[in-house]
Amino acid sequence: MTTGRLDRTRGPSAGLSAGKVLAVVSVVPALVLAGWLLAGLPLLLLGWFRPLAAVPLGLLAAALLCRYGLRRLPEAVPATAWQVIGVIAVALASGVFNGLFRSEQLIVRRDPATYAQYGLWLAGHGSLPVPFQEQAFGGLDPALHFDSVGFYGFDGAVVPQFMPGAPMLHAVGAWLGDVAGLLLVPPVLGAAAVLVLAGVVARLVGARWAPLAALVFAVSLPILYTSRTTFSEIPSLILLFGGLALLYDAEAGLRSGAVASPSEPFGTGPAAIRSARTGAALAGLVFGLAVMVRIDGLRDVLPVLVYAGLLIAVRRAGNRDAGRLGVPLLGGLAVGAGLGFAAAYLLSRPYLKYLSGSLVPLLAICGAVVVLTVAVAALAPRLAAPLRRVARMPRLPEIAGGLVVLVGAAFAARPWLQTVIRPPATVEDRLTADFIAGVQRVNGLPIDGSRLYYENSAYWVIWYVGLPAALLATFAAALLARRLVRGAAPEWLLPLAVIVWTTVTTLYRPGITPDQPWAARRLVPVVIPGLILLAVWGLDRVRERARRSGYGPRARRGLAMAGAVLLLVPVAFVSGGTAFTPIERGERAAVEALCAALPARASVLVVERVTAARFTQLVRSSCGLPAARVTLYRTNVPRKSDVTRLAARIRAAGRVPVLLAAEARQVSGYGTPVHIMNLRVRQDERSLVDPPNGTWSLAADVWMTVPHGDRKA
Repeated sequence: MTTGRLDRTRGPSAGLSAGKVLAVVSVVPALVLAGWLLAGLPLLLLGWFRPLAAVPLGLLAAALLCRYGLRRLPEAVPATAWQVIGVIAVALASGVFNGLFRSEQLIVRRDPATYAQYGLWLAGHGSLPVPFQEQAFGGLDPALHFDSVGFYGFDGAVVPQFMPGAPMLHAVGAWLGDVAGLLLVPPVLGAAAVLVLAGVVARLVGARWAPLAALVFAVSLPILYTSRTTFSEIPSLILLFGGLALLYDAEAGLRSGAVASPSEPFGTGPAAIRSARTGAALAGLVFGLAVMVRIDGLRDVLPVLVYAGLLIAVRRAGNRDAGRLGVPLLGGLAVGAGLGFAAAYLLSRPYLKYLSGSLVPLLAICGAVVVLTVAVAALAPRLAAPLRRVARMPRLPEIAGGLVVLVGAAFAARPWLQTVIRPPATVEDRLTADFIAGVQRVNGLPIDGSRLYYENSAYWVIWYVGLPAALLATFAAALLARRLVRGAAPEWLLPLAVIVWTTVTTLYRPGITPDQPWAARRLVPVVIPGLILLAVWGLDRVRERARRSGYGPRARRGLAMAGAVLLLVPVAFVSGGTAFTPIERGERAAVEALCAALPARASVLVVERVTAARFTQLVRSSCGLPAARVTLYRTNVPRKSDVTRLAARIRAAGRVPVLLAAEARQVSGYGTPVHIMNLRVRQDERSLVDPPNGTWSLAADVWMTVPHGDRKA
């Protein structure tokens, strides 16, 4: 091995190979995120999540995880310098492009603005829950309410709807650059996700395919969509695929002996074993922390639990080398998921109650999986012989591959076999049904608010990864399933299990309002990157088959280029309709102007339904002022007696009562109305049966009145 210069497999500095560079940059994002979450959660629970404490502790935790996660990293990613440069170039271009076209969703209508206001609150206050600040309104009153869309009233305070993982990441941007910095965090995370996926592709398929996979992934509309605004899906993706990369490296190091000393050439000595076990524990930790970002992460990591149990069972059955990593993987997973559960219970309990209809069955499935896994591990010595006989059954590999194809065909045929509906049973269901009916009316579709359109979920995937990629991925999954049953390609067992499990469960029940591009976010953490990974593996198999059939290098290059075009063009075509149109751009300036218009000692009363939903928490988080909504009646405005009484109580508390509403007439009876927001921007399209190809207009107006007798700021 030469040193001191750059060649086909060397990196830009002496002693650092290109493959090592790709291996490092593709796991560092997951390790850094994990370190930040590990340090941030205890500080948040203590109410000390502030830069002075969080930044040094977060950097220290990230540095420690990187030190132990990257130490003696095996040469598991053979790559050329140009392949690594291609991957990094795609990631940088993705970050810059999405940064230029970033969204500014700050007005609370859907989840991104909820995450943004959650992050801004953490950045400014460092603690949860959000206090009512009732003293600023002269005390509690039956007509005074502090909850709003995305923020629950619970146990005398306001609790944000979602898990705290993503907002703790967004808060870093707010510390660095206020609102503008927070809005740039998603593009940075999106670029990191490109690196992580490319690293997994390089490990499992080959580095020659990593730039293509990175480009197809970066161009896919759902990735563009979730890399431009404050969602939780991209951080979840980084943790899940980062965990796959870390575990692959641990297993590769144990198998190859790349981390062993010269006297321990086969990776079975103490140094190799310690390093591999540490890597497996870190992989489990990273997997588990996905629960702190999204509660759905619990479903996504179930295959990791089963895989860890399988490794333990293999070790108990007598194969000590193959099962060495089971216990550390399981331990890391338990710690990470345990912290996620603690965060959910202590900081997001109303959200768990809201999700109980789907969360309780998921917990039951998890419990059943845990019991089954423990039972199999305990009985492994007795089950080994019968399972080996089952594995030798004739045609079993073909049955496994055929089952994969059959499941894919069933999802493709689902629109002709089923119409998924949900008759409204709760207030939330009725609101969703009304929303869907309104979208149907605009789309020119038959009006039926109970329709969920989940039967079309396979076609959502085809829109966003392209038909060639979907077919190649199905072919690849079937072929890999056959190989795994035959005992080959063991490195694919966990990645394929995670991809197939999450894809099937997500497509069967996406669990989201079905308008596009909104519903596309469900495909981001696993489905889209997983299918791209499988598709490029399938393309590699086609190229390999051509080589075995006697085709020369030129023909194989042409075949690879044609495959690359088939993967990239459909994805770029669908994304082209919205990729160059930023949505809700202008909200930042509008919100800043609104905050500047409010008196310094204002206590804000929101006296209209839509304004209350959108601006109650915004005034607290973005403007730093106490805010509440007033009880509304059939006219969507409160009783004048309630408003007058509350304004008097605010004055008695030494503060300035300020009223906000959507129209001048709604506040003109209390004082002179002032138009403090007149926003006209573009928003997401709402498409139910076609991929989105444009945007819709959005208007937001806010009128302010300082009631008579309160003209002083």
